[in-house]
Amino acid sequence: MTSRFSSYYTVVPFKRLLLAFSAFALVGSTVAHAQTTPPVQAKPAASSTERLQGFSKARLANIAGVMNEQVKSGMFAGAVTVIARNGQIVYFEPHGFLDAAKTKPMPKDALFRLASMTKPIVTTAAMMMVEQGKLNLNDPITKWLPELKDLKVETKDGDVPLNRPIWVQDVMRHTSGFVYAGSTKSPRIKQMYDELNIEARLEDITASQVLTNLGKIPLANQPGTFWEYSISVDVLGLLLERVANKPLDAILNELLLGPLGMKDTTWWVPPAQAGRIAETLDSDPLKVEMLKSYRQTYNPLNKSYFKGGAGLLGTAADYLRFAQMMVNGGELDGKRYLSPKTVEFMLSQHTVGMGGSTIASTGPGYGFGLGFAVRQDEGMAWVPGSKGDAMWAGAWGTSFWIDPKEKLVGIIMAQGPSNRTHTRMLYKNLVYGSLVK
Repeated sequence: MTSRFSSYYTVVPFKRLLLAFSAFALVGSTVAHAQTTPPVQAKPAASSTERLQGFSKARLANIAGVMNEQVKSGMFAGAVTVIARNGQIVYFEPHGFLDAAKTKPMPKDALFRLASMTKPIVTTAAMMMVEQGKLNLNDPITKWLPELKDLKVETKDGDVPLNRPIWVQDVMRHTSGFVYAGSTKSPRIKQMYDELNIEARLEDITASQVLTNLGKIPLANQPGTFWEYSISVDVLGLLLERVANKPLDAILNELLLGPLGMKDTTWWVPPAQAGRIAETLDSDPLKVEMLKSYRQTYNPLNKSYFKGGAGLLGTAADYLRFAQMMVNGGELDGKRYLSPKTVEFMLSQHTVGMGGSTIASTGPGYGFGLGFAVRQDEGMAWVPGSKGDAMWAGAWGTSFWIDPKEKLVGIIMAQGPSNRTHTRMLYKNLVYGSLVK
């Protein structure tokens, strides 16, 4: 794949609201003895110059100050924040610094390791292929991945057969029984994931080899019974490659990245562009180990598999294109990517009655749809929002959400992995705290 970059471009036209109005009324009356009361001037109505798409400009201005405080306190070196409502950008600002040494101001077109924000993009591409009739959600994944046909499930009484096959739907919603080595409760499964290099943490591993190795490791849970964050979407990416008979980078370029104009979203960054990557502070204890997992300085094609769950880098402007398409119900700039019913389906609760929780990533109050965590009610959560808002985030510190009820997109791009939960909740409070109408 050729890495694709361009100069910074505006994603959605920023339309200033210039309409202003004021209402003044002089009220007079004649009273006894020909006395008149002095004229009374009514208080001017709130002007559109004070608001933008329902956001208070004064409140939006607070975001920069808070972000700069986060930089000073060592949460991250810098960030880029974006808010759009009704298809219009209402806030788009860089904060802090691009580099760990804090010598280069953060540019708007900085590249960020998206990590798990890759997952919604890959799942959306998969749903486009579902709409094209190339696969069904209840198809067993072994239809395309025969390396996994002999999987078992680990139990306290030994490994047992699967009660049913892993479906395509399971790898979209993390109910497959796969895990991440760093979070599984099974020491045995963790050891096998590490020794067989399932997550390519220390060295390259091809798509064929990772599937062969994965077929030797038991699942942590029976398919369709438990939500556990996992390599599921990495497996989904490998499945899409078999369905389309193309590498995942080509699939995404053809279905989403190219048509959406996401010109700076890529799997690897050539040396000439490496200076655009936002850096993590050296003081962040997760930095060194996390960097070992990423193959982003060279083209992974035929060397290491494209990680459908974690492999992309991109800009805030690019990700806004994708998120705006989803909040629009599958359409952007006159081109339709998904039907509105498919988007509605993806943003519904798909884990009813199952164990597990998304709380570590979302806070309380969320279930999981297809590629997105989905808010189940206005209450219960740690931050404001709407029933049905959908989000996901990346381990490096990026986060986004879409709120169909408010026609809102919020994005924060930062690279502070140790503080990522704090950062995403703080930013969401700032955004909703600025929405006044």
